[in-house]
Amino acid sequence: MLAQLISAFDIMILGVFGCVAYYYLSNLALDTLWPAHGKRAAHNINRTTAIRPWLFLFPALLLLTVYLVYPVIFSIWLSLHDRSGEVFIGFDNYRWMANDAKFRESFGNNLLWLVVVPAASTAFGLLAAALTDRIRWGNIAKSLIFMPMAISFIGASVIWKFVYDFRAEGQEQIGLLNAIVIGLGFEPQSWITTGFWNSFFLMAILVWIQTGFAMVILSAALRGISEETIEAAVLDGANPLQIFWRIKVPQIWGSIAVVWTTITITVLKVFDIVLAMTNGQWGSQVLANLMFDWMFRGNDFGRASTVALVIMAMVTPIMIWNIRNAKRDL
Repeated sequence: MLAQLISAFDIMILGVFGCVAYYYLSNLALDTLWPAHGKRAAHNINRTTAIRPWLFLFPALLLLTVYLVYPVIFSIWLSLHDRSGEVFIGFDNYRWMANDAKFRESFGNNLLWLVVVPAASTAFGLLAAALTDRIRWGNIAKSLIFMPMAISFIGASVIWKFVYDFRAEGQEQIGLLNAIVIGLGFEPQSWITTGFWNSFFLMAILVWIQTGFAMVILSAALRGISEETIEAAVLDGANPLQIFWRIKVPQIWGSIAVVWTTITITVLKVFDIVLAMTNGQWGSQVLANLMFDWMFRGNDFGRASTVALVIMAMVTPIMIWNIRNAKRDL
């Protein structure tokens, strides 16, 4: 343990000093090649001004190339090869994907997640933001609602496993949901093994986590609304609901869209919750978990890469739209 801590500390030190050394030496080399004095001083200053930003961007561009661009290109290459990644098979993996029942199940579940989770998370977040700003202990309430964001998806899944826990007949039920059901006089249910409906129970976990994120962003947006517009609406006789839906919501629509799309991207990559709760069984499979199964259990790099490209194709347009909206607001 001590050796690992020392190693981690050494890497941190090397990383910090490495960054400092890179920026210092690269700027020194730039100023040496094109000094800011002499007959060509103005020309040299213009040239260094054009080059210097790229010196600062180069490490980030290098990392993006190594960890983003290269994997995409390599995934496309793998999707055109067999399970070992050595024999070229053309579009066979794509034909397999189009006819595979498990892929269609995963794709359908992902679409269902896309419809339910962003809508529910944004709605609950907006509701929490509006209500917590009107009560005295609102900051405490916000902290409690935001707290699930500090929990990993696996940790949240373990917590919710106790909520959904089901024991066979004759055994004491320890699941919170089944305890409530029994208290109401009904029979306990195996919640996460019930096809179709189990996806909604898994979605509840992500909604529980993401509501805090939505609340924080939308609460800040609500506080940014001019008080003058609210006062004018009150003077015109608008009631609180009319003020909320017709005055506040239209003014924070940009923030709502950003929250919605950000959660949508998270949904498209959802993996941990399904893996920990059902492992894709009982009709709950999603694309990321299907990719994991083919990569690490089926040892088929071609099919896993094909599924990964589908996820990327679904995420990319949303990311582009989000980035364009962010640029528009600058």
